[in-house]
Parts: sequence; C-alpha cells; structure tokens
Amino acid sequence: MSSCSSRALTILSTVFGACGLLLVGVAVSTDYWLIMVEGIILQQNQSMEVKMALHSGLWRVCFVAGSENGKCVASEYFTEPDIEITTENTANILKMVRTATPFPMVSLLFVFTAFVISNIGHIRPQRTILAFVSGIFFILSGLSLVVGLVLYISSINDEVMNRPREPEQFFNYHYGWSFAFAASSFLLKEGAGVMSVYLFMKRYAEEEMYRPHPALYRPRLSESSDYSGQFLHPESSWPPPKRGRSTSEASSDISIQLNQTPPPPPSPVPPPHYHTHMHMSASPC
Repeated sequence: MSSCSSRALTILSTVFGACGLLLVGVAVSTDYWLIMVEGIILQQNQSMEVKMALHSGLWRVCFVAGSENGKCVASEYFTEPDIEITTENTANILKMVRTATPFPMVSLLFVFTAFVISNIGHIRPQRTILAFVSGIFFILSGLSLVVGLVLYISSINDEVMNRPREPEQFFNYHYGWSFAFAASSFLLKEGAGVMSVYLFMKRYAEEEMYRPHPALYRPRLSESSDYSGQFLHPESSWPPPKRGRSTSEASSDISIQLNQTPPPPPSPVPPPHYHTHMHMSASPC
C-alpha cells in the first residue's frame, strides 16, 4: 500500500509539474493577457463605434481595430513604441503592466529547475532530499507567479479607476486566455510542490522504518573473546585493539598461578645426633 501511494505521488507530481511548466511557458510567450476595446457611443442610434481594440501580452501589443489595425509592436521597456493610442489612460495601462513582467519570468525559471530536479529524484529515489528541494522550487515558482498576477491586476485596476467618465465614450477590458493559463499554472505548481514534499516525507519514513536500530551494532559484553563484536562492526579495523587488563583480572590470574604452582620438594632432614653417655663405674681402689 505504501509503495502504491508513493508511485501515485510520483506520477501526479510529475504530471502536475509538467503541466504547470507548459502552461506558464505558453502564457509568458503569448500576447493574450489583456484585451481592451475603446470607442464612442453615437447619439443618433445609440450604437457604438470602435476606435481601438487590442490584445497585449508581456512582450507585444497587437491592434485588431482602429487606425493601427493589424499592426503588432513590441513592448518597449526603455523607449516608447511608435503607435497611436486613443487615450492617455490606455497608454498608461500598457506601461504599468510592465512592472509585473519579471515575476512570471522568475516563476518560469523556478518551475523549470524544479521539474529537472524532480525527474532526477524520481530516477534516483534513494536521494530523498531531491524530492524536498524540487517541492520547495515548485512552491517558490507558484508564489513568484501569484505576486506577478496581483501586480498585473492592481496596475490595471488603478488606471481604470482613475479613468474619467464621459457619457459619449465607452471602455471595456477583460483578461485573455494567456492570463487564464498563468493562473492555472499557479494551482498546478503549488499542487506539485505539496505532493513532492509529501513524497519526501514518505520516502524518509520508509528509510527510517527499514534502517536497523543502532543497538544491533553494539558488541556483546562477553569477555570470552576479543572478536565477539568484530562482525557487528564491518567498518572496524582488523585486528582489533588489545584490551587493557583490569585489576580484578590481574588478581584472579595471580591466584590461579599460586594455586597451580607445585609445592617445593621437601628439604633433607639431617639425621639425629645421638649423645652417648658413658657411665664409668668407679673401680674399687
């Protein structure tokens, strides 16, 4: 059951990461983030006449109606493009959205790095730390992208709120499918990041479960052999170091030697000295 869940997390994190990378790549490279239509209202029949319509992305602005119809110009970040825009507020919108451009680019770089690290971790699952690193990069990529989206929306809302209200003019805007791709990639990248971190936790738990307990590597406390713990420590040097002898061992050896020493041979006993007492009888005179 654990292997099945780990395999499912591996597949899902890979699919989510690949889809997030694909969507943010398409979103950054296309120019349908914002669609704007601007014109006037004819008082005679209350109809609308479109003066300008365009769709813009992070790098290019394309006109689909008005005097610049069919013309696409690059978004110049340092010089003003040679185009004719109906109102100043519309031009300010195109300027302000450029402040959000670096964040999707950083997000694209992060998600690419996370995708590469994640695949390396799937190929070599014993390196569990790679799943954690890829998850962190996925999450950072999503956070960077959402910061860019918030800046993009707030820049447009500020200019729209400051736009003067005139009854004979109309202005309409909405977000395109490139913006929707970017928002969808945020959800996919966050999901891939969470699943990668959870996969790391499962792999780490499995490693801890199958790792032998350190107590199994301790040598036996028996003193009968100096090599009792040798095979329990494969990294130990051979031959094992000599153990120092304790005081009790030295005293025990001395007592054994005293008990096992044969008694010395008996020394020869000198013969007894007999003293002859000669009693001389007194001879008669």
